[in-house]
Formats: sequence, C-alpha cells, structure tokens
Amino acid sequence: MKIKVINTSGNDLPAYETEYSAGMDLKANLEAPAELEPLQRGLIKTGLHIELPAGYEAQVRPRSGMALKKGLTVLNTPGTIDADYRGEIGVILVNLSGQSVTITHGERIAQLVIAKHERAEWDETEILSETDRGAGGFGSTGHQ
Repeated sequence: MKIKVINTSGNDLPAYETEYSAGMDLKANLEAPAELEPLQRGLIKTGLHIELPAGYEAQVRPRSGMALKKGLTVLNTPGTIDADYRGEIGVILVNLSGQSVTITHGERIAQLVIAKHERAEWDETEILSETDRGAGGFGSTGHQ
C-alpha cells in the first residue's frame, strides 16, 4: 500500500526496521529539546502529514524501549489517526518516571501502525445471544 506523506521535519520517513515489524518509528520534530517533568505530559510534533485510504487508520503506540529505559509512554494509547485527518501527526507523551526526561529532535518517540478497520452499523434489539461468560466483567473468566 502506498500512503501519501508530507515530511517537514528534516528526519527520514518512518520505516520498518525488520522484515516482520508491524510498526514504524515516529521521530520528534523539535526546534529545541523538550523536557518532561515527572507525571508531565506534552504534545511532541513529528513534522509528518499523511493521507490514508478509506478503511484504514494509523495507530500511534508507545515504544517499549522508551517505556522501559526512560519511563515515557503514549498517553492515549493507541492514538488513532483517521483517514480524513490531514494535520500534522503529534504524539502525546507522558513521563511516568521519577525524574525529568529530555526529548531531542530526531529521537524515536513512538510507533505508527497502519491498520484496516470496519465501519459498524448498530442493530438495536431487546435480547442478545447467551454465552458461558454472559455479563461477567473484569476477571470473570478465571484466568490470571
């Protein structure tokens, strides 16, 4: 699939790092380093604008290395970029560590996964089919 992209960041375009990678790394587009204090959140721009085909979304997800090493994660995981959005892709990062973290231009801050999706139509009813689980919620399956 080809996706139209405008890149104003000066960074390379996101790319798959291995043959079986699902996500491509998004990089920070910053004029100056950004600092996030503990529990602070911030919008980090990427300089990327995309045109997705109808029926697809782009999901912004955390990078496991950043989460483990720096305590940074994507706050609204996964962030959804709809096919009709043409603005700059931004990543809402939150610092869950106990110390200040600095983000620099070109740093890999998140992953972008392109995913096909369906559009649902509601079919209002008075009764749903029976299942073994029924209305059991969190933890109701007995699996830990």
